[in-house]
Amino acid sequence: MDGLFVLGVMLPQLFIIFTRVTGNGVLILSANNTPLTVISTYSKPQVSILNGIVMGGGLGLSVHGRFRVATEKSVCAIREAALGAFPDVGASYFYSRLPGFFGEYAGLTGARLDGAEMIACGLATHFVHSERLPFLEQALAKVNKGDPDVISSIIILFSNIPKLKAESPYHKRVHSISLLRMKIIDRCFSRRTIEEIISSLENEALNSKDDWISSTLQSLKKASPTSLKVSLRSGCRAILIDKDRNPKWEPSRLELIGDDDVELYFSKIEDED
Repeated sequence: MDGLFVLGVMLPQLFIIFTRVTGNGVLILSANNTPLTVISTYSKPQVSILNGIVMGGGLGLSVHGRFRVATEKSVCAIREAALGAFPDVGASYFYSRLPGFFGEYAGLTGARLDGAEMIACGLATHFVHSERLPFLEQALAKVNKGDPDVISSIIILFSNIPKLKAESPYHKRVHSISLLRMKIIDRCFSRRTIEEIISSLENEALNSKDDWISSTLQSLKKASPTSLKVSLRSGCRAILIDKDRNPKWEPSRLELIGDDDVELYFSKIEDED
C-alpha cells in the first residue's frame, strides 16, 4: 500500500515518533540507530515537520528525507565541534553541499539557523507558520498514495516565503552588513586549514567593527581543536554534564595536532578475531 511518513522532531523528547498517515500504527525508533541511507533512498515520501530545535539525530532524520517543513520556531545547528565530536548523521555530506562555504562556517562554528535561513540555504524545502501545521497535517492525513507531486502541492497550499532577519548572512540587501558577512564567510572558510581560517578571520576583524566576526572567532577557539580539524577534513562533559562551558580539550591547541593525528580518524578499523 502506498503511504506517507510524517516526522515530528523536538530535541527535549527522548524519542522520535514516525506516524504512518495511512495507517494506525506508531513505530518508535532511536535517532542514533535509524538507517539514514534507507531514509534518503526510501520510495515513500517523508515529510519532516521541524517545529522546534533540530540538532544532531533530529537533523539527520529529517534532512535526508524528501520534504522538510520549517516554521518560525525552527532552530537548526550542528554543535559537534563544541562537544568534542564531529558532524555525523550525514552532516558532513549535506553541510558541504550548501551554497558557497556557508556549510563549513555553520559546521565548524555551530551557528544556529532559523527557519528562514534553513529555506535560504536549502536545508528546508518549505516554510509553514506553526499555527497552520494542524491544517497541513489534516490535509496530509487524507492522502491515500505516496505521489511526491501530490504531497508537494498540498504543502505548497500552506506555505509562504519567510523574511530573513536583517543580520542574517543570507540577507541579499545591497550594501548591508549581512551581505558583507557572506563575503567574509566565503573568503575565510574557503581556506584549507583551521589555522588559516582563524588567521583570515583575525585579519578581517582588524578592518571591521562587526561583533559577528569576534563571535565567530570565539566559537572556533572554544571548540575542540581535534574536532575542528577532523570536521574540516571529510569535551562533551563541560557542555552536557557539568555545564560549566569550560572543556579541557586534549590536545589543547591546534598546533599540537598534525595531519597524521587527523588521518587516524579516517583509517580502516580492523575486525577483531
